[in-house]
Amino acid sequence: MLRRLYDRALQLAASRYATLWLAIIAFSEASFFPIPPDALLCPMILAKRAKAWFYATVCTISSVLGGLLGWIIGAFLLQYIAMPIVHFYHAEGQLLALQQKFNEYGVWIILIKGLTPIPFKFVTIASGAAHFSLIPFMTASLITRGVRFFIEAALLYKFGPPIQDFIEKRMIWVATAFCLLIIGGIFALKYI
Repeated sequence: MLRRLYDRALQLAASRYATLWLAIIAFSEASFFPIPPDALLCPMILAKRAKAWFYATVCTISSVLGGLLGWIIGAFLLQYIAMPIVHFYHAEGQLLALQQKFNEYGVWIILIKGLTPIPFKFVTIASGAAHFSLIPFMTASLITRGVRFFIEAALLYKFGPPIQDFIEKRMIWVATAFCLLIIGGIFALKYI
């Protein structure tokens, strides 16, 4: 099953609509969608390494704009839209903890949590719910998301075929490690 999903992601990554899908997924993940854009960004760069920087730019800008939507949801639509999303992830406690951490640490929360594999939507919704200032929020989001996606692009650009071979030969281990990173990120969100 993993092999089919991986092959499908590579096919989608090479399609003429791949950039549009990357933008949609990056935008959506920052405000409500559960799948991170890395799932498409990585195979897209592996399929067309010369466009690595372009794809990282599209992913970054789309994620930051989606983060703005997440901030709006948290600031103005918390009870109507944000709480059902938070409830879906069983993250009510994490949202409250993030709101409190915004009051204490401000922009550092966005900078640190935006680099981790935790869903960025938690950060964006919590920052809106805490009514964190919009300009520092957008600036920090641009920095942290840019760093994350451009580091991925640089690694895949430099080590493309060996990384692709590694992924294909050890697909179960790579998928397991990715899932553990997400779980670890959610755990860190709760306790850090």
